[in-house]
Amino acid sequence: MGENPRARRMADRIKQIIATRLEKGLRDPRLGFVTITDVRVTGDLQHASIFFTVYGTDDERSDSAKALESAKGMLRSEVGRNITARITPSLEFIADAIPENAKHIEDLLNEAKQRDTQVADLAASSSYAGDEDPYIKPRDDDEDAERA
Repeated sequence: MGENPRARRMADRIKQIIATRLEKGLRDPRLGFVTITDVRVTGDLQHASIFFTVYGTDDERSDSAKALESAKGMLRSEVGRNITARITPSLEFIADAIPENAKHIEDLLNEAKQRDTQVADLAASSSYAGDEDPYIKPRDDDEDAERA
């Protein structure tokens, strides 16, 4: 089923409004370096899920999540003033797992690289168990004539 284009436009607008407001700053000292990564609006335009990341430690992430949760009403009012919809969508802030997923993928790639170098080292020092070319080749009539 296709995505609602109006919901996508509203999500883009909400992302811009929230990011601009966070750039201006909130009066909450718990708020860290927050980046809005994505916004998804339901098809009926009544609920917006806002995904964010925070640069810093786990404590800074949890403090920033609490700060966003406490500023939800003010941010919703800001969104309501700046969109042209009959109903202002409710906001939900969700911590995005992109940094953790990227770190996990990077660790997996490093492990695969180490295993590849181990296999290459083993292959360089190995020898064949039998003939180098164990496959049967078609007979050559010239060789048979020379043997006879």
